[in-house]
Amino acid sequence: MYVFDAPQQASLAVQGTEDRFPIRRIFCVGRNYEAHAREMGKDPTREAPFFFTKPADAAVDTPCTMVYPKLTANLHHEIELVIAIGKGGSDIAETDVMDHVWGAAVGLDMTRRDLQTEAKNMGRPWDWGKAFDASAPIGPIKPIADVPSVETGRIWLAVNGEVRQDADLADLIWSVREHVSTLSKSMTLEPGDIVMTGTPAGVGSVVAGDVITGGVDGIGELEVKIGPRA
Repeated sequence: MYVFDAPQQASLAVQGTEDRFPIRRIFCVGRNYEAHAREMGKDPTREAPFFFTKPADAAVDTPCTMVYPKLTANLHHEIELVIAIGKGGSDIAETDVMDHVWGAAVGLDMTRRDLQTEAKNMGRPWDWGKAFDASAPIGPIKPIADVPSVETGRIWLAVNGEVRQDADLADLIWSVREHVSTLSKSMTLEPGDIVMTGTPAGVGSVVAGDVITGGVDGIGELEVKIGPRA
């Protein structure tokens, strides 16, 4: 018996069906495109990938209207390829990673950049800038059998029709196979885990009234409107 009603299972839509993909955890890969690492003032040397997390219920279906979050005056967009894990495992070999992938989607790692920067400068975790309500708008997940590639393909984002981010999945520093394998060496991945694979250069701020559109070729598109401040 729970002491109060258990929260609803966080989930995402599946393309072309009424099915839902249940979310267990959201992992995000930091600085996984060289040009983005440079624009953030970091050396894009190919070191081991690092990760941060968002709560499962930070994920929201798109299209949607996202309330401008509290405590920030510098909300940034980050377009990303999203990988949905359907088969658990630990110490997964790179050659076996795709056997564990259920599907792929396009998503946004929305960031309270001023709070993240403050945390970085003070040597603190990024959670305050990354893990807030509705910080992971994600489009419907496409089953991996229908996905042409998670290794190549245009990834792009526009604000009010003006393209700001435009790259190719081939520009990833660590490929999907590599960073999922690395993650599985740290902990056991489980069905329902989501991996957001990093954003290309061109991140920037949005304000109330802005409309974000974006996509990954062959996988999907999304649309998010920024609503008034919470």
